[in-house]
Amino acid sequence: MTDVLVAPTEFYDAYIFDMDGTIYLGDHLLPGAERMIHELRRRDIPVRFLSNNPTKDPEEYAVKLAKLGLPTDVADIANTVVTTTNWLLEHHPDAVVFPISEEPLKRALAKAGIKMSENPEEIDIVIASYDRGFDYRKLQIAFDAIWFHKRAFLIQTNPDRFCPFPGGRGEPDCAAMTAAIEAATNTTCAVSLGKPSPVMLTEAMHGLDARVSHSVMVGDRLQTDIQMALDTGMKSALVLTGEATADDVRALASEQLPTFVLDRVDRLIPAWAWDELGWTDADD
Repeated sequence: MTDVLVAPTEFYDAYIFDMDGTIYLGDHLLPGAERMIHELRRRDIPVRFLSNNPTKDPEEYAVKLAKLGLPTDVADIANTVVTTTNWLLEHHPDAVVFPISEEPLKRALAKAGIKMSENPEEIDIVIASYDRGFDYRKLQIAFDAIWFHKRAFLIQTNPDRFCPFPGGRGEPDCAAMTAAIEAATNTTCAVSLGKPSPVMLTEAMHGLDARVSHSVMVGDRLQTDIQMALDTGMKSALVLTGEATADDVRALASEQLPTFVLDRVDRLIPAWAWDELGWTDADD
């Protein structure tokens, strides 16, 4: 694996972190995560967290990070609940939407004043999301709104095919719901609002006095975390503690390579700073 590892030699303006598979896995912090975040904050370097998972409110992520020893303001967390709601408010504030989703997205839409309906005759936008309650009834509503009444179009909260679990297991994610609707209606999803969409990056960088070109997106997925960075000119750091493997990196074309490849997330702290801090792998 050492042949693919590339670590940074300097600090950057801001760090944007994926969470599951990068900072933690399940209910446990990954090696080096806590001390790395604390060190970046000690240096007054902005840290933001992103997630493509729309089954939690940002507040739930804040609670989880706090329990893991990383207290974080809700404003520093953006997931697809946030990006989907904000995109609708900006682009289609008067639309009637049908969210095929779990409760966090519905709560956010209601709080934002976005009208929701299950009546195909008044639905303007069908939102496909990670929904463990997805069933034929919901598919029928989407079908009628898009295909039969020919008035609605389809968007999705995130493009992930599955959500990984500790131990290698996972479950179908938003892309499975999107694919079912696309197949039934012979339509194509018009907008995807999770990584690698630039919409997510806009949310993450909002309010930061930081250059995109001198900031780092850190994650464990090539198709979402790293691709978003490549598409927006941001530095990228792939951590081999989640989905992607060293073999996946070796198979990439040169233009697809992340800027950095790390075996653990605290390698984002340059080696010279490790020496100054007296850090070793065994200490964390």
